[in-house]
Amino acid sequence: MASIGFESHDHDNCIHSCITAVDARCRELGLQFTPVRKRVLEILLQEHRALGAYEILDRLREEGLGSQPPVAYRALDFLVKNGFAHKIERLNAFVACTHPGQNHAPVFMICRLCSAVAEAKSGSRNGALNQAASEAGFQIERTVVEAEGLCPSCRADT
Repeated sequence: MASIGFESHDHDNCIHSCITAVDARCRELGLQFTPVRKRVLEILLQEHRALGAYEILDRLREEGLGSQPPVAYRALDFLVKNGFAHKIERLNAFVACTHPGQNHAPVFMICRLCSAVAEAKSGSRNGALNQAASEAGFQIERTVVEAEGLCPSCRADT
């Protein structure tokens, strides 16, 4: 499993490469990557922690990009629907996808102290859950795996 949220990396490159990948994918699929959608993704990419819709809306409002909740929710819906962001159910918040446009089954590790979120790819599509579902005649369309604990930075501080 490879993750990025708790590892040191070139954050500017991380943001740039993700925006570039999403822009290319939108052009490929004929999707509208509007300035508001792009800005919401940039906001999500600025921190490796989950952000709530109203926190995003506050930033959009400060920048003059919208002040009504539907502005943020529509952009988030677009990003999630197209695999460019994920909703963290436990926090009722959103994170940018670290593998935008790829078909994958992510696992989220959430730090209970600082709220940092790391996304990792899992093998769950071929794992025990998929096998149990298959044996029951059930087709899994979506799984959400979220683990709560302490990130390396918070572990070092305790």
